Amino acid sequence: MRKSKLTKKEICKSVVSFIVGTVLFTLILFLALTVNESRGILNYINVHIKNIITVIVTIGVLSVIMFTYFWFENKEILAKCSRIFEIFLLFGIASVISAVIGKYINPVARPGSFVAMMLIMLFSRRDSIFLNTVYAIIMLVFDRYACEQLDAGSFNNYLSFASFLSMFCSGIVAIFVFKYVKTRIGCVAAAFVLMIPVFVINAALLLTTAESISVQYILVDFLLASVLDCVFSALLFFFILPVFEVLFAHLTSFRLRELTSDNAKIIKMLKSKALGTYNHSVVVAQLAEACAAAIGEDSELARAAAYYHDVGKIKNPEMFAENQSGENFHTQLTPELSVDIIRSHTRDGAKLIKKNHLPEFFADVAVEHHGTLPIKYFYAKALKMSDGELYMGNYSYAGPTPTSKIAAIIMIADSSEAATRSLSDRSPEKVEALVKNLIEERMNLDQFVDCDITMRELTVIARTVTNQLTGVYHSRVQYPKLVISNKNR
Repeated sequence: MRKSKLTKKEICKSVVSFIVGTVLFTLILFLALTVNESRGILNYINVHIKNIITVIVTIGVLSVIMFTYFWFENKEILAKCSRIFEIFLLFGIASVISAVIGKYINPVARPGSFVAMMLIMLFSRRDSIFLNTVYAIIMLVFDRYACEQLDAGSFNNYLSFASFLSMFCSGIVAIFVFKYVKTRIGCVAAAFVLMIPVFVINAALLLTTAESISVQYILVDFLLASVLDCVFSALLFFFILPVFEVLFAHLTSFRLRELTSDNAKIIKMLKSKALGTYNHSVVVAQLAEACAAAIGEDSELARAAAYYHDVGKIKNPEMFAENQSGENFHTQLTPELSVDIIRSHTRDGAKLIKKNHLPEFFADVAVEHHGTLPIKYFYAKALKMSDGELYMGNYSYAGPTPTSKIAAIIMIADSSEAATRSLSDRSPEKVEALVKNLIEERMNLDQFVDCDITMRELTVIARTVTNQLTGVYHSRVQYPKLVISNKNR
């Protein structure tokens, strides 16, 4: 659920962050302009003071507009200072690179689509379109009022407007195309698709204003430069996206695949120390992915979160049934001690995830996937050993209950997979009845009150889990007891 209200502390932090980000971004632009100024910075300021003021005022106004936009559309961005600095850092990096390429190679070759490619991977589509528009306006003002001294005559009105329109249009195309790109070769192909609007816009605006048109002019200044625009955009995207993923803990499709690889650090630990839990997590991940896709949630995020939901069992793997090879250590413990060990795996998992600087969402799922459910086996065992009633809260998980639909999905998938393993009859009817009972039990225990999951979505999840589990644990043909040797051949 989106954040609807900011605290006074969050408001103050967001305002300060925007001010600091705006100042730093303005300084970056200024340094990009003056780093090769042979006449000195003071002389440059004296000559271009009016243009400098125009650029500073424009950036200030656009920063206010950005703050206003996020205030009404997405307060989650304002609630985290890191997200604000991320925007200005991305703008700063792109501006410096554009200034260098525009000065030493060709203004048309600047990576106009790079910012849009990054934005769609790091922000929502609506936010990406808005921020891409803001960046295009900044670069228009930058070109028109600040870059004319870099290469005399190169940044005329036509070129600056063509650059703005090319950057804006190719950025919008990139936002809609890259949203569905899941592979590296797909990124390369999509980058070359962007060459079409870049070349068409530049040709339409600039060829009509050229004093003379030659083959070299068309091939070098437009076709080659347009290709370089897309190539530079793709290369920067490949190099800088992983840095942003790590610095700001983003969960792009590329990052999610890395985190669910067998070579991922915690996955390797889980596989070596708790193989039973790993196999259980693989099946839960399959269920979660299918359920998330069925109700319109992020299936790749659900799959990755499911891989990490039980990593806390690495601490005491032998204390969990799926990792035991015969001996049950809980027979030697009191129910109270067993409960403490079992329920601690949620907190241990969250701590392990945070210690390894993995996304906080994984930690949230780790502590939420059991909610405040009672650990019934040990509660029943304690009841047999006591004379009277016992407080169930002492034999329950600490919570909190799921706060996202994906956490709710993993709660259902986790319990359904474990319970299905214990069924002697795994027919579709039996599995369906089991899954429905598990969901109904969790509803009665108020496990879904903190997430906005609907009854319709729970019905879809139940049907999807049933279909998946009957596929995983399908019945097999009984093989005949027949011994075959070489004499029979």
